Amino acid sequence: MRVVKELIQEEIRVSIFSWNNKYILKFELGPMEQTFKLSEMDVLEESELDTFLTGDFFDKVKNRFDEMGKTFRLQLENL
Repeated sequence: MRVVKELIQEEIRVSIFSWNNKYILKFELGPMEQTFKLSEMDVLEESELDTFLTGDFFDKVKNRFDEMGKTFRLQLENL
């Protein structure tokens, strides 16, 4: 597995890997993680992967983390 890029954006740790003819985009925030896989054939240049770090896609990742966090906290309160 090759690390393509690692960064922190708006408190979210983003790691992009190349593995087995796929790009793996991993977003982490606290105890939560979201992972997306796409074929290397769908991307002409690695720089195109930056489009996943902005705009509507990244906004939806943040919103999903908000929902995941609420669900997780509610479950912890009910232990």
